[in-house]
Amino acid sequence: MSDEHFRYDLHCHTTASDGTVSPEEIIDLAIQSGLKGLSITDHDTTRAYEKAVHYAEQKGFPLISGIEFSTTHLKESVHILAYGFNLQEASLNQFIDLHKKRREERFFAMLKKLNERGIPLTLEDVPFQGIPGRPHLAQGLVNKGVVKTIKEAFDRFLGDQRDCYVESLAPSVQETLDLIKEINGVAIIAHPQLIRNNQVLLDLLNMDFDGIEARYANFNPSQSLRWLKIGKRKNWLLTGGSDFHGANKPSIQLGASFTEHDVFEKLRMRYDANQKKL
Repeated sequence: MSDEHFRYDLHCHTTASDGTVSPEEIIDLAIQSGLKGLSITDHDTTRAYEKAVHYAEQKGFPLISGIEFSTTHLKESVHILAYGFNLQEASLNQFIDLHKKRREERFFAMLKKLNERGIPLTLEDVPFQGIPGRPHLAQGLVNKGVVKTIKEAFDRFLGDQRDCYVESLAPSVQETLDLIKEINGVAIIAHPQLIRNNQVLLDLLNMDFDGIEARYANFNPSQSLRWLKIGKRKNWLLTGGSDFHGANKPSIQLGASFTEHDVFEKLRMRYDANQKKL
């Protein structure tokens, strides 16, 4: 079924990572936007589901588990979306806890570099509720008046290879894939058009993924068509999502890109089956 009335957003972020909308608010917004289902894919955390699962049940709104893992391959950043797993899996939560510690170490190393450059940024200046990261530091620099925009913060200080950048301590693509398989989740290559290294892209297309994010808010029609064709050739699941972050990406609306009904149903069935495991 590809009816435009059955749209599902499988890529969005809340205050549990670097979004500005709470888990409850994002479900309300999804309903208001006419979406028929959702997966919350915060960066390296499932904390949003502590509130979202019960709230979605109250609203009678379909919600499936999701997360966006930050990983590396050939020293390049690669994001992997995972869906349908049981949120209580011990190995998942151990993996998340380890990665949370790595992200925090990187965050404090970048904060230290900013301070060493004479920028008096403190934790009190950096607004975050979930796992701290570069977007939070960037917002702190805006709030402090050091820069005018988040983009300027990345361009001057926090972007890759800038003076205050610290290399990611993220796990490898392969160890993340191994974890997703272990917990019987579904592994999806996130926003492939944003991967600039051709060798990395070729390697990913030959790894044991289950699908690819063929529709994405910032893809133009020809770009989406490219990934739809590649995904179909590989007999992969074709997902889509907006990458909604609220005020942190104000030009992107929830539901701006979507997953079709048949794919959502396959993921929902996996999610339902995994709930019976523990």
